[in-house]
Amino acid sequence: MQQTHRPHTDERLSQTPATPQKITRDILDRYQRTGSTFRMAVLVLGILSLLGLVGIGIRLAGGFEHRAAWGYYAATYVFIMSTFQGAPLAAVATRLARGDWRRGFTRVADLFAVTGLLTLPMFIPMLLALPPLEGRRSVWMGWPGAPYLYDTVAMILLPIVGLGLLYASALPDLAVVRDHARGARARWLTGLAATWAGTPRQWRVAKQALFYLLGPFYLMMFVFAHFLLAADFSMALVPGWIDAIYPAFHAVTALQAGLATLIIAMALVRRFGGCEQYIHMEHFWGLSKLLLALTLMFFYHWWSSFIILWYGKKPNEQLVLQTLMFGPYFVPFALGWLFSFFLPFFTIIWNPVRKSITGMVIVASMILVGNFFDRVRLYVSAFSIENPAAHQLEQVPPFTAPDLVDIMIIVGSISLAALLYLLAARVIPVIALWEVKEGLLYRVVRPFYRGHVTVIAKPD
Repeated sequence: MQQTHRPHTDERLSQTPATPQKITRDILDRYQRTGSTFRMAVLVLGILSLLGLVGIGIRLAGGFEHRAAWGYYAATYVFIMSTFQGAPLAAVATRLARGDWRRGFTRVADLFAVTGLLTLPMFIPMLLALPPLEGRRSVWMGWPGAPYLYDTVAMILLPIVGLGLLYASALPDLAVVRDHARGARARWLTGLAATWAGTPRQWRVAKQALFYLLGPFYLMMFVFAHFLLAADFSMALVPGWIDAIYPAFHAVTALQAGLATLIIAMALVRRFGGCEQYIHMEHFWGLSKLLLALTLMFFYHWWSSFIILWYGKKPNEQLVLQTLMFGPYFVPFALGWLFSFFLPFFTIIWNPVRKSITGMVIVASMILVGNFFDRVRLYVSAFSIENPAAHQLEQVPPFTAPDLVDIMIIVGSISLAALLYLLAARVIPVIALWEVKEGLLYRVVRPFYRGHVTVIAKPD
């Protein structure tokens, strides 16, 4: 066993639940209550979600002949894939690193996997809008069934693995809720957690699956899915765009946006869910360091990709740069770069910001705004190319402004993802009971000179 010492304040001591029984009672009490704020949020998100579904229906009625009409739909889909589907990776990474500080926010992160129920059907129009591969450059080099078969498999596996990850994480807590529930809730929870009895073998299997199977596989599938989105639904639609760094840039920006989404969700759960004693400042402090690293990686990958095309000065590459950055999509590019790197970096480098929940929420919000505009300039511009099978880009396409249907799709799709999260939080406790209670077994508060420290044991 290894021991680490962490400073401990009297306020933190008073806020930390003393026993597993107290934790169970407190979290279950919050789980069973539904306040007016929650009901109002569900109502508003439900109305906006219906508008989004109507917008998607209108777009489907127009068919796929005019691919440019699907540009903002594609940008919204990839934005949801980057943010909501990227948030669980913070829990995956901190579990793999055995970070004891993770315990307060892992369930907040895991619950985002439920948005796979939205991204899976949303991918079908994306696939139907994709033009045939004949005559176009791609990464597939004549593979049979490409790109439709492999893209479909990846976009199906990612939500399935994510839901499996969430179920493995929530199964012990569902059993606890089952044992304390009554009536209809107890009956359907019995179906969800019927096999869980808490035996040593079940705990061993669940942890092995969560830590070493589903978690790493979700990370692998997330990166692979974004590689396919970048290669097949963006780069391959722009003649003359050949960039080996761009898929990595796409995945890195998705990781950055996913972490930003988690930080905002943690702040909301802490503020409106009354979970101040489980989600502490140290969680935001730890995640701020990861967010700073990913923000620097945003610039590194963008610069590595941009400088090759800019210094090459090849005519077709200059047209690509005009299309993606300096031409009609300069405003989305500038806003994406400003809010994804410049403003977050020169804000988060200051310690007072990283040690402030409000400051971290502001930085995370900027990153989400930047990521959305970055997806707009990448996907709306690519979907507006009339002849993706040309040898090189013949002319820079004009800017495609969003119409009312696009706005309905953007707002409604994001609202539907948030609604799924809220509804999932009514089924699964938003704080991981078993992880928080497990943390009590590894820590003890001891006096140290004139103060106290928390001694944390980390199992090998």
